[in-house]
Amino acid sequence: MANHTSTLSALGLTPREGRDVEVTGLVIDSRKIEKGCLFAALPGTQVHGASYVGAAIEDGAAAILTDREGAILAADALSGADVALVVVEDARAALAHAANLWFGAVPETIVAVTGTNGKTSVASFARQIWEALGEPAVNIGTTGVEGSYTAPGIHTTPDPLTLHRLLAELKSEGIDRVAMEASSHGLDQRRMEAVRPCAAAFTNLTQDHLDYHGTMEAYFEAKARLFSDLLLDQGSAVINVDDPYGRRLADALDERDGLELIRIAQYAEDAEIRITGRRMDETGQDLLVTVWGQPRRIRLDLIGAFQAMNVLTAAALCIAAGEDPDAVVSVLGEMRGVRGRMQLAARRENGAPVYVDYSHTPDSIETALKALRPHVLGRLVIVFGAGGDRDRTKRPLMGKAAAENADVLYLTDDNPRSEDPDLIRAEVRQGCPDAIEVADRAEAILRAVDALEPGDALLIAGKGHETGQIVGDVVYPFDDVEQASVAVAALEGRA
Repeated sequence: MANHTSTLSALGLTPREGRDVEVTGLVIDSRKIEKGCLFAALPGTQVHGASYVGAAIEDGAAAILTDREGAILAADALSGADVALVVVEDARAALAHAANLWFGAVPETIVAVTGTNGKTSVASFARQIWEALGEPAVNIGTTGVEGSYTAPGIHTTPDPLTLHRLLAELKSEGIDRVAMEASSHGLDQRRMEAVRPCAAAFTNLTQDHLDYHGTMEAYFEAKARLFSDLLLDQGSAVINVDDPYGRRLADALDERDGLELIRIAQYAEDAEIRITGRRMDETGQDLLVTVWGQPRRIRLDLIGAFQAMNVLTAAALCIAAGEDPDAVVSVLGEMRGVRGRMQLAARRENGAPVYVDYSHTPDSIETALKALRPHVLGRLVIVFGAGGDRDRTKRPLMGKAAAENADVLYLTDDNPRSEDPDLIRAEVRQGCPDAIEVADRAEAILRAVDALEPGDALLIAGKGHETGQIVGDVVYPFDDVEQASVAVAALEGRA
């Protein structure tokens, strides 16, 4: 918490009741209330923060920020209390703007990326490009804060207090280039409402998070807010126009005055940056790319066509943010994959590789397997499952995607959370009735590695960079990359 005080009005807030008090800090977790702070009572997915207003006042909160519903819910606690009450239409957005004013300085150049798949890789590649050009930079998202400054991750898009505190710290450390992941939850919940990226990218949209958004249309609209509400008016939009939703977004943005539209594609011919040729080999790919009509040859030591698109999306973001195009293209060969994103985790003595990938949706499983196929001479094997307490409708579709694109399937547990893992596997199995079912994930990995013959390749999908498996309320240590190495070592007498 920053060591200063500020009036409510200086934070853009006007009390409906009480006076324009000075507050000592901003808090959204009622357990962290300190005397004189402002408590933001926000609507939640399970309970409204207004339920904790009484406790916040008892612990010394000087002001309460909430919405109309919260004011009604907390009416009894507020009655007669010596506290300022700020009631706004959108308390989440108001908190984000207040956090921006409270913490102050932010890095000069912020870019953001949204989409179902590819966010982490694009953000990481953008940071790697800047660093290769000699500029301190970070990426913020699923894997935490990486680059010239590191910190553990909480959410893909952090809450506004965490985010603006971090941005101020980055600025104070002399870091002026930031690549952020913008999740649909984060956008819908206004977590980065006061952040104005100079460039924003859209990778793709496929089924995920319908347990939260309800429909694909609502999911798309949440993603589109990055461009309609947050992107600077004179900013740049980098859009994958091979994706149907991307094409729809690009067509809408094409009408916006002052906005630079940069289309990225493997197939669409109207793209400013387009892959025109590709040659795959065991360790990567050679690309022919046109960049605003100029042909370029690029070598990437990355597996999968989707990784090439991620690299080019990151390149476009950096160019849009002011970097020289020739300089950016010249360092693309230095890009290294993100942990848990098509990561080579181990290799058998017979040459068969084992990859770990975060793919946990029907489309990302299909994309990952199709990306591997050109690099594999023999059979393509997959170990996968589905998480509990998440969109159930995608489970049989995940099974179908695996069955249609892999030769051998091992169906196992992912993060069951509070659900019965047997029932989760049964729902996935609807799409892949011939899968070999092995509930224990470590055993499934061991058996899949054991089955690998020369020319084969194994994809362990679903958990990627995660280092724990969530069963009930307990997180057990579990790392797919580590398990792959252990399995290979055990089978080949190196344990």
